[in-house]
Amino acid sequence: MLEPTFTIGQLSNEFDITARSIRFYEDKQLLHPKREGQKRIYSKQDRTHLKLILRGKRLGLSLQEIGQIIDLYDPAATNNDQQLLVLLAKIKQRQISLNQQLQDINAMQAELQEATLRCHAALTDKTLITE
Repeated sequence: MLEPTFTIGQLSNEFDITARSIRFYEDKQLLHPKREGQKRIYSKQDRTHLKLILRGKRLGLSLQEIGQIIDLYDPAATNNDQQLLVLLAKIKQRQISLNQQLQDINAMQAELQEATLRCHAALTDKTLITE
């Protein structure tokens, strides 16, 4: 039985991304389609890799990190614990980073609120003095 293949248009439609994005991932060596002249033929593995790339991007991972995780997958292995452990570590790093950003945003919001109050107070004081 022949393994299913996909065109760039099919993958583009399925994942709602541009063909240009798919070619970009190919340029970054994350996808490896076969060629029939100028036509790209994507394998089931390429489709899976594209799905992982898009999922990794939604998690905020870099393409380099996504590539490392994809490279750890071994279809012949009985398990891919190493891949999962690396993914868990990347997720934890991302959570720490996002929590720090959230703290920074909250601190900035408080500073902006304080600055707003000071400005309003200064304007009110000037209004009282000129009246």
